[in-house]
Amino acid sequence: MKYTILLLEDDLQLSDTIKQFLQMKGYEVYVAYDGFSAWDLIYEKHIDLILLDVKVPHMSGFEVLKNIRSKKIDTPVIFITSLSSADDVEKGFELGCDDFIRKPFALKELLVRVESLLKRSYKTHDEQIKIDDLLVFDIKEMVLSKDGKKIALKTKELKLLAFFLQYPNELLDYERINQVLWEFNEEPNNASLRTYVKILRSIIGKDRVQTVKNIGYRYVKQ
Repeated sequence: MKYTILLLEDDLQLSDTIKQFLQMKGYEVYVAYDGFSAWDLIYEKHIDLILLDVKVPHMSGFEVLKNIRSKKIDTPVIFITSLSSADDVEKGFELGCDDFIRKPFALKELLVRVESLLKRSYKTHDEQIKIDDLLVFDIKEMVLSKDGKKIALKTKELKLLAFFLQYPNELLDYERINQVLWEFNEEPNNASLRTYVKILRSIIGKDRVQTVKNIGYRYVKQ
């Protein structure tokens, strides 16, 4: 499983440099050069981490983050910006960013911050998640095993399980689930979602995935 990163940066040379560097480190990178395009990508793609410049066309990085958090999207965000005043930093954190890195910066420093934030946010980086005494899910390889034997699951069932495990005991509404489960060119299908949940319940236990009527689901961690 590759972590996905959205990069909002209108400096074409810097954007390309960061993109190539992160791709070499194993990340999938989506690039936007203005705030509107970034906002579209956030809705079209599943994004694990967002890198935002502030001074970009159409919608500033601050405005993008404000919209993200107003929609209850808790994807971790790092500002990469030339702004350096205490007021700007304070504003960024007040809006809900997770880190702030000032230009110019070393790519190695950016990588350290990205890896640290992903590990802290998802708590699953290069880890296997123990579901019970027999069931273990490898979040990186997207493999569910029972007593050491791989359980065959379809891609969307694995994606749904991974999403549940990343947010234990948290109510996940249909909108958030659909963003993770379906590609941009796919129409969300409630019947299919119910089937995926039913299959997961048959494996990990009926009571482990609670239905919250008309809202979504909650994975219950023991």
